[in-house]
Amino acid sequence: MTGDFRFGVNMVVPDSRAAWVEKCRKAEDLGYDVLSAADHLGMAPPFPALVLAGEVTSRVKLNTFVLNTPFYNPVLLARDVTGTDQFTDGRLELGLGAGYVKEEFEAAGMPFPSARERVDHLERTITELKRLYADPEHKPAPVRPAGPPLLLAGRGDRILTLAAEHADIIGFTGTSKTPDGAAPAPASAEEIEERIEFVRAKLGGREVEFNLLCHFVSITDDRTGALDELAKLTHGVLSVDQLAEVPTALIGSPAEVAEQLHAHRERFGLNYYTVLEHNMEQFAPVLEHLR
Repeated sequence: MTGDFRFGVNMVVPDSRAAWVEKCRKAEDLGYDVLSAADHLGMAPPFPALVLAGEVTSRVKLNTFVLNTPFYNPVLLARDVTGTDQFTDGRLELGLGAGYVKEEFEAAGMPFPSARERVDHLERTITELKRLYADPEHKPAPVRPAGPPLLLAGRGDRILTLAAEHADIIGFTGTSKTPDGAAPAPASAEEIEERIEFVRAKLGGREVEFNLLCHFVSITDDRTGALDELAKLTHGVLSVDQLAEVPTALIGSPAEVAEQLHAHRERFGLNYYTVLEHNMEQFAPVLEHLR
């Protein structure tokens, strides 16, 4: 057990069946709680990937992290969601987002809707999924009457308002506000805190889980040197002192990172962290330390 924390790993590398099976089993063996499939062109298709992951693991939850919802017809998506939920014995967590990579829409031959239109589609999708979950005629039926737990991820006011109303898990991106379609940039601790407080004010006391995608992980005995390198890598968007505070950068020895996690939980209320696939093995000693 890792206390009140949960840790997920987001798989982003498409592999052969054997390689996919091996790394899914490894994630579970290393102690991760959630195994996620990203949704980008050039990566593994999320639902088949999670069904296969469910076949070769026994404990981990299985998450779409997160679907580019404007790519999906809500009724057809409901079929895939409930079918995957059935085939994984209720281990599915459904992660939805509004989409942000303009080039992927262009590659798919689809117009890139405005941010407002993309969130409109996300809202319609949530409403339609809930309607179909509750419809006794809808097949496949979800394992739970209310459907799988819903994770909504984003940073804008409207999507976080939707999350406060509907989500079981709210995913914070840890990125700054940028022009629509532009590459994301890392946010400061104060910016992340402001987004979290925005959500808290809208929850009305409703209990939810707060998730954060950790962009930067470095398990090292030279925390100072690693922070200096990260400042260079991110072109000075945040200073070394700022990077030392942000919960999206988990840097230091396993004991130091565990201390950071406890401090971030106290300050931000974060208890569910997702790391990227290439950090899966190096972050594992932190899980062991927390146990």
